[in-house]
Amino acid sequence: MNDRNAAKRDRPEIFGSTVEDIVASIRALIDDGGLQPGDSLPPMRSLADTLGVNRNTASAAYKALVQAGLAETRGRAGTFIVDPYESYEEEGFARDTVLHDVGDGNPDPSLLPNPTRFQLAPAPPRLYGETTIDPELAEWATEWLAADQPRPFRLTVAAGAVDAIERLLAQTLTPGDSLAVEDPCFLTSISTIRQAGYRAVPVAMDEAGMLPGSLRDALEAGVRAVICTPRAHNPTGASLTAERARELREVLAAYPQVLVIEDDHFSLLATAPYVTIVGEGQLRWALVRSMSKALGPDMRIALVASDTETAERLASRLSGGITWVSHLIQRLTFAMLSDAETQQLVRSAREYYAAQNASFIAKLQGVGLTSLSRDGLSVWVDVLGDSAEVLVQLMRRGWIARDGRSFGLQGEGDHFLRLTVHDLSDDEMTKLAADVGAAIAAVPATTHSVTA
Repeated sequence: MNDRNAAKRDRPEIFGSTVEDIVASIRALIDDGGLQPGDSLPPMRSLADTLGVNRNTASAAYKALVQAGLAETRGRAGTFIVDPYESYEEEGFARDTVLHDVGDGNPDPSLLPNPTRFQLAPAPPRLYGETTIDPELAEWATEWLAADQPRPFRLTVAAGAVDAIERLLAQTLTPGDSLAVEDPCFLTSISTIRQAGYRAVPVAMDEAGMLPGSLRDALEAGVRAVICTPRAHNPTGASLTAERARELREVLAAYPQVLVIEDDHFSLLATAPYVTIVGEGQLRWALVRSMSKALGPDMRIALVASDTETAERLASRLSGGITWVSHLIQRLTFAMLSDAETQQLVRSAREYYAAQNASFIAKLQGVGLTSLSRDGLSVWVDVLGDSAEVLVQLMRRGWIARDGRSFGLQGEGDHFLRLTVHDLSDDEMTKLAADVGAAIAAVPATTHSVTA
């Protein structure tokens, strides 16, 4: 700890008797340069004693700063100020590494259709002010979405699921507003929330999805939107059951004005059936389905079904100007989706990913480890202790993976790793499972979970 930080602990610069006042005081120090990225905050116990408040109050203030992206906790080292506009972890390959990367979260390139083989029919140029949705894609998408979501809806086309969700949130929330999200959650969701200045309210989950009681707590806390992954949740691989979806609908029934967004990102490849948390009385809702996992990450397109008001607000951000999705991409998407060879490739990919995950989970069981992942591109593995320590040991054995804490909003995931294994051979999966077990064994016992 440098002298500058030590001096900051002793100066009575932070003040307040409530969570809101303490947070406002620290934010003011950040704004005027009194606190800068890398500076440490006083220990929570010390701050509570200095301000004469309950330690839970100091703890809640620090948690609010972390959720706002203004601070981060580093275990016993303490809580530190961070730059809210710095780059966040993203999906993709680890650059400049000789290690075997099982943390990239990418689909298998051999299971993606080749877009260059499609010959599009001649069509007139599209101009400003014209319709933003290609008619053939609209017809296909409406039929596909209506098969799962029988409620009346309007269709919108966005430049991928991230674009759709960012726009949906922007037409409902303002900086400082709160929304409920699964904890752990998708890396891009964390980035979106923090960069937009929203306040994430974590909702705990299990292998069947969001826990109803935790969602109820978030709604009672005043969230204005909910983001839920109905199946193939990233990173855990959880999918909602029909019973869990019914329970969540019952919770949401008392909050019809809350915007409910279902991020069904794995829809074309999921083995679990789609079930919805959108009840009959929900006034604001949207179902977002991305094409990137099945057709390729470069196919920047997502189909959105939503209520009329939400669709009109969303369309106002996509029409007439420079932000609509290219009709060339839309026409290519329709050509791929309606192609028999592509449809067979998607079916093969669905079966392959599920089989690879199941095979690896069986190998994990052989070394005494478990995973509840059943769907998606990756496997969420409980490493029974400090994931960062296990990750270091795993790297020494030639592997690089995703630390579960990267996906956590409130400390969730700190004893998990996310492993993308679908491109591994059977022998490689056997070795990885054995190496994960050996990495766990190499971590000092004091870092292992007491419930392991």
